[in-house]
Amino acid sequence: MPGRLRHTRSTISSATMPPRTTALAVLVLPLLVSGCAPAPVHRLSSDDLVKAATRVLTDDCLSRRGLTAPRPDRSPPSPAEQQRVSDALFGTGPAQLSVRLPTGFVVRAHSDGCLAEAQQRLYGDQRRWFRTSTIVNNLGPEATHARLPLATIRERHSADLADWRRMRSHAVTAAVTLLRVNSPTT
Repeated sequence: MPGRLRHTRSTISSATMPPRTTALAVLVLPLLVSGCAPAPVHRLSSDDLVKAATRVLTDDCLSRRGLTAPRPDRSPPSPAEQQRVSDALFGTGPAQLSVRLPTGFVVRAHSDGCLAEAQQRLYGDQRRWFRTSTIVNNLGPEATHARLPLATIRERHSADLADWRRMRSHAVTAAVTLLRVNSPTT
């Protein structure tokens, strides 16, 4: 009928698609729908990049020590094995690192475990990262303790904040490199 739009319904079926296209769709569609394809490194947030790289590094460290990191999909290890993994991850004996905060609290950490090794690799200076991140992560409690605005406390710690940003940037760059090297080839 002239002047009128005709509504047509089009469907795609394997009968109308070339065999190669059908085969490709059959192979690729399940990956896209299920989300099984690995996320590209550049699409992760900086926090997720550093967490993923930390996990790769700590898992490698544990593996070199003959240990396996606990995972939710595995049965829990024995208490003795849990202690060995904890000691390997976080270090043993007296803590080697210590920071006294303006609130009076003292924060301590080890520099001999797999986590410390991962931080050294990612941040470039584990001792400095421990000190700086502990101070920066406690600016809110310091402001509350001092009864001052957070902006005032942040101004007082501008050098610590600059160090934190510099080391964090270093960690993100190191994480991207590490994850690209350790990612499966596609």
